[in-house]
Amino acid sequence: MALLTQLVPVIMVLIAALMLVGTLGPAVEWLERRRVGRLSAITLVFASLLLLALALAVFTVPAFLMQVTSLVEQEPELRKRAVSFLASYPLTTSLAGTLRHLQYGALFKSYSTEAVAFSKSLLSIVAYGAGSFFLALYIMIDRARLRGALFAVVPRAHHMKLSRIMLNLETIVGGYVRGQVVTCAMMAIFLFILLSACGVQNAIAIAAFGGIADVLPFVGIFLTMIPAVLAALASGSAAATVVFVLLLCYEEFESRVIIPIIYGRALRLPSSIVLFALITGGTLYGIGGALPALPVAATLLMLAEELKLELPGETAQPDDVTTDRNDVIGEAEYLRRTEGMTAEASAGVALEISEERKVKENAEAAEADDKSPDYGAR
Repeated sequence: MALLTQLVPVIMVLIAALMLVGTLGPAVEWLERRRVGRLSAITLVFASLLLLALALAVFTVPAFLMQVTSLVEQEPELRKRAVSFLASYPLTTSLAGTLRHLQYGALFKSYSTEAVAFSKSLLSIVAYGAGSFFLALYIMIDRARLRGALFAVVPRAHHMKLSRIMLNLETIVGGYVRGQVVTCAMMAIFLFILLSACGVQNAIAIAAFGGIADVLPFVGIFLTMIPAVLAALASGSAAATVVFVLLLCYEEFESRVIIPIIYGRALRLPSSIVLFALITGGTLYGIGGALPALPVAATLLMLAEELKLELPGETAQPDDVTTDRNDVIGEAEYLRRTEGMTAEASAGVALEISEERKVKENAEAAEADDKSPDYGAR
């Protein structure tokens, strides 16, 4: 346990690398189906990801620094407006007095140590991120050998279950990361349009920050709202109010409509589990722990379901009986098709059978939804 505690950063790097593999794997397979060599497909996908990250840094970091400089220069006027706004309401009069007499020198001095520690943590995150990128690259290149080694240490009778778990992991991780990319991009686009319409300068920097912060459900909106409202305050209190209200409306629309559509059945987590997982990950390892909290929680629930961990008082359901029967049929077919094969070759056959079965089950589930009485109402 002490060794695992010391290796937590390494484990986080491995988790991040596996998340990248699950996200980029479908793109590599798509290129392979179009007769692009696997090594060429991997090189193309990872090079595109690297170029995209560099382009985002080039277009956002200088603009963000300019925005910060502009906010610092406008600080006296912004503080004056904020004090006037707070003083107009009895409940916030004391806050107006505190803000009016706030001394930044003492504030910066008290937080100088924390700022240095944060800078070191930021550099560590960048270094670990680079390590995750290259580890994911090597995992993709050595996929067949790594998969064969994993199947070699697992008894042959459990290969079908292992292959199904691997496919479910790919669905969970890939669906989560791709969903995050889409929702973050939509938040950044919405925020850029909103701030540009309100006349905020360097809106692209705040929009980029808002898109990055949106990876944290429930919390990201507050991290986004503070700089957006402060920047809009320079254009007037009316612009700041519009930004505040529309961001709240968009957050409600995102959580109620966009996220369920984009994630679909990839995570299948109740809201209570989502919040608990985020609190647990954030408490243990900060933002770095909150980011993989949702796919980790979804993976644990999936493993409990696949490994048939029954709770006290739980009875077998018809779906469980059907799944067990299909497992027996699938294992018999797998043993017949892989007789005399190596573990590496057998892994490919197991994944092929599991994928065919998953496609069939998804089609049956969609057909059942179409025939359900409340489908039209939904």
